[in-house]
Amino acid sequence: MTASKRNIITLSLILIASFFLYPFSCSQRDVPVFGESSQSPIRSSAEAAKAVEIQKAFRDIYDIYKDRVVFIATEQTVKIPQNPFFNDPFFREFFGGPQQGPRTQRRTGLGTGFVLSDDGYICTNHHVVSGVDKVTVKINTKEYPAKIIGSDEKTDIALLKINPGEKLKPVYLGNSDDVRVGDWAIAIGNPFGLDKTFTVGVISATGRRDVDMMGGSQSHIQTDASINPGNSGGPLININGEVIGINRMIYSNSGGNLGIGFAIPMNTAKSVLEQLKTHKKIKRGYIGVQIVPLTEEYAGQIGLKSPQGALIGGLEDNGPAARAGAQVGDVVVKINDVSIKDYNMLADIVGKAPVGNTLKTTVWREGKALNLFITVGERP
Repeated sequence: MTASKRNIITLSLILIASFFLYPFSCSQRDVPVFGESSQSPIRSSAEAAKAVEIQKAFRDIYDIYKDRVVFIATEQTVKIPQNPFFNDPFFREFFGGPQQGPRTQRRTGLGTGFVLSDDGYICTNHHVVSGVDKVTVKINTKEYPAKIIGSDEKTDIALLKINPGEKLKPVYLGNSDDVRVGDWAIAIGNPFGLDKTFTVGVISATGRRDVDMMGGSQSHIQTDASINPGNSGGPLININGEVIGINRMIYSNSGGNLGIGFAIPMNTAKSVLEQLKTHKKIKRGYIGVQIVPLTEEYAGQIGLKSPQGALIGGLEDNGPAARAGAQVGDVVVKINDVSIKDYNMLADIVGKAPVGNTLKTTVWREGKALNLFITVGERP
């Protein structure tokens, strides 16, 4: 066989092999084993593009706050009561053993906080640090011993201070008065010790009052963003990346999240935190009045168009209101020209007013409005 014939046969065999092997190699290279080979049709839709923009906002918020939200660990030594039989002489006579003294046990707790200033002031809840012996603040991988500057049980707010040795990144504070039902709500905290857990929901309600026995007339923001034990003291954030509240408590039968969480409005917290920094405690204002329900019937009798206002049912002798000329039976209808709807609103305004300030107080008496000028006193 000549060389030219051998070359022709070899080339023919290569072409035949390529014909049979090409489909197999293409199928291995181009066809996936599982799933569609093309992109999802939703990826290029206008609706998906809008959702991706919101998703980017969430990611940006997390990136901003991952160094501003802190992990709080506490330690407390508590006494364990002894069984009374162990110290009973009759019991020891038969069963022996020395008289035993009280035992102690170390308990630990977890919570969340956030940075208020670059020099190390930290905000958290009062109940996170109440009665503890030691507080440790962890920012990423660094731990710092913390000092409790001040803590207020009524509002459930505490101010801590650490010495970081470097400038920290404080949070961006928002205006909680602008919060509306349906707004985005983002919570970042340490539920069950899971550091920097990020959850998203909406504002479910504003101005919730009497949600527990501690806050009294204090209003709360309600959210369905997932809040669990360990989230206490962490920030509630709006879609603009601003802190609008301090996560405080949940309604739950099991101890876990049921979609009903409450946060302290940031505008309320600001004044409390400023006082804690300055005075180490809260100086609450009062005017020395006792309020009773204002009924629609009584409002009509005294000439008011609606039962809005706060009816004075009693006065403290020589108290601020009495000295200003207030009388039992007066209805407080305005404070500094702001209409008063009910007792809770009056209590909020007076409680937040700085001690020593004078409040222009409009009362309804004998069918006409009178202006009294009451100097706010410090609640005993």
